[in-house]
Amino acid sequence: MTATAGTAPTPAHPTTPANSTAPAPADGTAPARAHGFAPAHDGGEPARAARLEAALGDPFDPGNPHGHLALVRADDSREAPAATEALLADHALSAEFVPHDLGGRLTDLEQLARVLRPLFRRDLALGYGFGVTSLFAASSVWTAGDASQRAALARVLLDGGRVAIVHREVAHANAILRREVGAQPAPGGGFVLNGSKDAVMNADRTDTFVVYARTSPQDGSASHSVLLLPGPPDRGEVHRLARVEMPGMRGARFHGLRLNDVHLPPSALVGSPGQGVTLALRSFQISHCLIPGTVLAGVDGVLRLAVRAATENRPGRQPARRWHKALSGVFADLLACDAMAVTGLRALSLMPQDAYLLAAAVKYTMPDLLREDLEELAAVLGARGYDRGPLYGGFQKLARDLPVAGLGHSGTAVCQAVLVPQLPALARQAWFRSQEPPAHLYTPGAPLPPLEHRSLTHSGTDDLLAATLIAAAERLTAQPAATPLHAALARLAQTLVGELRELRTRCAALPATSSTAVDPLACALADRYALVLSAAACLGVWEGQASADTFLADPAWAVLVLSRIARRLGAPVGEVPAEAQQTVLAEVLQRCRHARSLDLYATPLAG
Repeated sequence: MTATAGTAPTPAHPTTPANSTAPAPADGTAPARAHGFAPAHDGGEPARAARLEAALGDPFDPGNPHGHLALVRADDSREAPAATEALLADHALSAEFVPHDLGGRLTDLEQLARVLRPLFRRDLALGYGFGVTSLFAASSVWTAGDASQRAALARVLLDGGRVAIVHREVAHANAILRREVGAQPAPGGGFVLNGSKDAVMNADRTDTFVVYARTSPQDGSASHSVLLLPGPPDRGEVHRLARVEMPGMRGARFHGLRLNDVHLPPSALVGSPGQGVTLALRSFQISHCLIPGTVLAGVDGVLRLAVRAATENRPGRQPARRWHKALSGVFADLLACDAMAVTGLRALSLMPQDAYLLAAAVKYTMPDLLREDLEELAAVLGARGYDRGPLYGGFQKLARDLPVAGLGHSGTAVCQAVLVPQLPALARQAWFRSQEPPAHLYTPGAPLPPLEHRSLTHSGTDDLLAATLIAAAERLTAQPAATPLHAALARLAQTLVGELRELRTRCAALPATSSTAVDPLACALADRYALVLSAAACLGVWEGQASADTFLADPAWAVLVLSRIARRLGAPVGEVPAEAQQTVLAEVLQRCRHARSLDLYATPLAG
């Protein structure tokens, strides 16, 4: 659906200004809002997330078998923490990855991300190794598998088992993506698998594999097929090779895998022959949104450590002024990442036909932001960042784990390959033409329709977030500025619309061929485009809270987010009211003191 070029469609959001904050006190911090910890939506935290958080307990308690000290020691020994794995099994965490209609608990991905955050806040390797990779493996079966394949895989997970994914080889490969398995037609029907992978997570802990196997010697969209290996094969051999020691996520178990003449029946084929690349593009949208939506909880934990370090032995538990910018800025970045991740997760349920590019942009935006944030927090932590005890021992572990957790160069390259070829078409057909999406896309915690895996597509001509940016900027400009913060937000929004106009001109001039995927100019434009989309998600979330009395309704955080994005783009920022940083700093300090999460939800934590 399109609107006239250069005009905004009918507003989908309220235009009522958000409530303003009280004047800042003399110490440089703003007072916390009276209802600053109210959830983004009255749907509240999923009960399963609250139960898991309580069961995992205070992570700073040195006697807690699921605390930072125990997890760091397990990481040092390159083992998964047995006590915590047993707790997760007792909570039947694997049922979270099975669709509700197959007997599991999976209804929508936003709720799943919230259930997983207590685990990822403590240990990324455990979050991956215990089961979320099973979801990534199973997603292609949920998307295109037949009834028997779906039921068989559901049974494995509901019984507490794991499913491993054997990726195809891609460019910019790391150990997980290098080498591949080939499948040839078997005499009498079916397939014969041969090949190897350098590293497959949980290869030694499961007999169930989803294999992206090469079935054509020619490269292209029909080069691979998806095959389900549901257990020990009747013919052929599955060899688990030596364990691969990764630089991060050291407790997760990666092993080499070699398949020798493994025979599979015709019923092992998921979907149609040659559909592997298409299925990857469709089903990997889930991981593109869910990975950022969970791993940011780990950075939440590090920001909490930095606040602790900056306020220890300080008068009134106030950080020194030199740390105000870092603490408030990283908190703003976390909110920006969460706004984009949650928007992507919600889009997969609300409008799966248009979520393809958004999902790639979510994953593409996160690595650089989080790397910058960890560098800022490392400066705040100082020597404490090298501590191995229960209070600060998690920092070095997270810094090692993030690149392995899909946020390294290879993960970025995969998303870049999705986004870059679409830039010319977006510039010529979508930007300043797409219709604004419904407001409830940007309402974290609001009810969602069940996720329909089969509705996921790898196409779409509309740009949901760009349309939101344009329309929100027009609404902000049209209404009288209630406060200096509102005026600053309107100015910043228009600056980013100007950036989108410049992107339209430059991207429309790109050749409409696949060669743009390796064009350095096109890659640089994709970087800028993804940042613009993150600003749009923040504006959407802020507008969605405008009539509430919560921290998210205050324009301060949106002003700080957009000013940081504009600076990253080299765009003019102008004067940002000091109240923006003061209010955001006050919120992060209050949340840390009252054990609340540093994301959009401000949910209670165990410690």
